[in-house]
Amino acid sequence: MVSSGLICKEPYKMDYLKFFGLTEQPFSNAPDNRFYYDSPQHSKAILKLGHAAEMMKGLAVVLGDIGTGKTTVSRRMLEILPDDQFETGLLVIVHSEVTPGWLISKIALQMGVEKPAETKAGMVGQLYEQLLRIYNDGRKAVVIIDEANMLKSKEIMEEMRGLLNMEISGSMLITFLLFGLPDLEQCLALDQPLRERIAVKHKLEPLTSESTRGYIQYRLAVVNCQNELFTDSAYEFIHFYSDGKPRLINTICDNALLEASMSGIQLIDESLIETVVGDLGLKSEGASETRTKSPAF
Repeated sequence: MVSSGLICKEPYKMDYLKFFGLTEQPFSNAPDNRFYYDSPQHSKAILKLGHAAEMMKGLAVVLGDIGTGKTTVSRRMLEILPDDQFETGLLVIVHSEVTPGWLISKIALQMGVEKPAETKAGMVGQLYEQLLRIYNDGRKAVVIIDEANMLKSKEIMEEMRGLLNMEISGSMLITFLLFGLPDLEQCLALDQPLRERIAVKHKLEPLTSESTRGYIQYRLAVVNCQNELFTDSAYEFIHFYSDGKPRLINTICDNALLEASMSGIQLIDESLIETVVGDLGLKSEGASETRTKSPAF
C-alpha cells in the first residue's frame, strides 16, 4: 500500500551492452590504444612523427581542430616507440599559466631526473646530464606534449628553443612532438627562431565517409560485436553530422546504441541518427561551414 498516493517503481535501467551483445563500451572518448583505428588520416601523422623521432629532428608539430584525434595519435606514439630505443615522456598541458621552470622540471622528471633542482639553471644542467646518459645508452629522448596550444608565453618558447640547442656530435639530444589546436602556430610564432626549427608539421584532417565507416566497424569489432548494427545510410548520416571528427562520431554512435536499445531496435537507420543528432544539438550547433543541406548518397 502506498500511503502518499505515489507509485514507487524500480529505476529504469537499460544495458545496451547486453542488448547488443557487446563486452564493453565501444564508443568511449577516453583514450584507449586498443581502439586506435589506423585510418589514412591518422596513419600519415604516425609515419611523419615516427620519422621525426627516429631521426631526432628536434621539433615536430601536429595541428588539428577539436575532436580530430590529436590525443589519440599522441597516445599511439607513446605506445609504439620501443622502450629499448627511446626514452619517451608525455606531458598534458591543462592550463595556460604554465611557467618555464614548471615545464623544465616536468620534462626533467619525464626523462628520469629523480629530484629536479630548485633553480631553473640547476634543472637544465641535470636534464643535460640525463640526456647525455640516454644518448650514451644508445637511446633517443622524445617528449610528447599534448594540448601544447596552452603554452602561450614567449618565455616558454625561448626555453624550448634552448633545450633544442642541446647537441652532441652533431646530433640533437631531445625531440619534441607537439600536439595542439591550430592556434599553436601563433604560440610558436612568439619565438621566430623556434618556429623556423619546425622540422615536421602535419595537420590532422577529418575522416572521410569510408574511414568513418571503417572506424565505427573497427571499434565494434574490438568489443566482440557479432552483427551489423548500422545501415549504409546510417553511416552516411553519422559522417555528415560528425564532420568526420572521431570524438563526435563516438558521441553520436554511443547515443544511437542507447536510443536503439531502449526502443528494442536491432539495426540503426538514418531516422534514428537524425533523432540522436537532434537531441544532441548537432544539426545546428555542429554545422560545418562547408556542410551541405543533407547527406549525399
